[in-house]
Amino acid sequence: MKLNVGDRLITLHILPVEGDITTLRVLRDLKGRLSFTEEEHKLLQFKQVPGGQSWTPEAVGDVEILMGPKALSMIAEAFERMNQAKKLTLEMLPTYEKFVEKE
Repeated sequence: MKLNVGDRLITLHILPVEGDITTLRVLRDLKGRLSFTEEEHKLLQFKQVPGGQSWTPEAVGDVEILMGPKALSMIAEAFERMNQAKKLTLEMLPTYEKFVEKE
């Protein structure tokens, strides 16, 4: 699945932090795939600013992230839980649509 920097950050943020052994192994692999390489960090120039983070958005385009059905299911379920709890934000909407409302 092609994800931009914002999608990757949001997805990393919503992933579960606990589960059974299978879930944790999939989660460990998924976090590694979604994380940023040292080269990407250098290009993006992440900075903490009041209210969050900033980066150079045009520095890194969409990246193909390989995910199996279990990983995709974990992400969709996390978004569904946030939706049910009314915890989604406007910034999350495009990423939510990629994982939950995909065709």
